[in-house]
Amino acid sequence: MPRFEPDAWTQGSDRRRNDLKIRVLYWPECLSHEETLSRIREVLAEEKIEADVEEVEVCKEEEGSRLGFAGSPTVLVEGADVQPESRDPSGRLTCRAYRKEDGSIGPIPSKETIRKALRAAAGKLPHISPE
Repeated sequence: MPRFEPDAWTQGSDRRRNDLKIRVLYWPECLSHEETLSRIREVLAEEKIEADVEEVEVCKEEEGSRLGFAGSPTVLVEGADVQPESRDPSGRLTCRAYRKEDGSIGPIPSKETIRKALRAAAGKLPHISPE
């Protein structure tokens, strides 16, 4: 899974060892990032996983390319995209489409897509055990 350039947020000295880092990159013209944040919080609560969730507004394509923006919203867990197979790596300012488990397309990742990414990342960090 591709990972994106580390920065102060992912490498901060105040980072607690047992918190996942989730970054939601969004373009203000797409209105699905709030629903995405709600879904992420639901799955975190269900999985009993603590995480630092950061919202990042992307307004320039150059910035989007640098951050790993693949359309709005892009959800990165520990720097890895929750659905890398649906990525448009260009950094273009556009809305994103996610493939659901039943094959249909939606504007936000499904709970299962988020859960899978959280569990995969949690298994790689010390002191976090996904249930």
